Amino acid sequence: MNDLEAAIFPFDVILFDVGGVLLTNGWDHCERAVVLDQFGLDRESFEARHAKPNDAWERGVISAKEYLQATVFYKPRDFSKEDFLAAMYAQSEMLKDGAMSILKELAASDRYRLGVLNNEARETNEYRFKTFKIRDFIQVSLSSCYLGLRKPEPAIYRRALDILGRPAERVLFIDDRAENAAAASDAGMKSIVFTDNSTLRRELAGLEVL
Repeated sequence: MNDLEAAIFPFDVILFDVGGVLLTNGWDHCERAVVLDQFGLDRESFEARHAKPNDAWERGVISAKEYLQATVFYKPRDFSKEDFLAAMYAQSEMLKDGAMSILKELAASDRYRLGVLNNEARETNEYRFKTFKIRDFIQVSLSSCYLGLRKPEPAIYRRALDILGRPAERVLFIDDRAENAAAASDAGMKSIVFTDNSTLRRELAGLEVL
């Protein structure tokens, strides 16, 4: 797409969140509850240990094995880290009524630079990208584990804009969490709070994206 073609479209870049927009959440409280029950672990005890190492894991500071050591394997278990991690991966599915078809449609149009701006730990992020072939449809991945920052911190949006090299008003961001979308708007981006496929299609049509 040349500069003249780009000028006729409302945005240069469209960024999608992943969990809750394209796929199910990777390791949110619902997914954690399923896996903890599967392995017979106490939810309250786990959640008390989860927040701090999860923050470090999603920032790319520690590995999955270090996260699991802090939250699950601080004492002997009758299952392995590999078993537990596989159960975590299994929670990832295509989101029903999600935006994957829209991402594919936009990719096929070749009108926009497409990417993701998501909070995700490296191992689960790469598993999800590979399993659901997300990299086939995007040009840039602005994941927390690569940037060392998490939404809705203002710095992650500034870093994203620095990397993209485009004016904030030329970037559209789609996220299912209002606080993340609001922070993108504060950074000057246009943002949409995702609810379902058909609503997003109407909103994008209204913006003359689709």
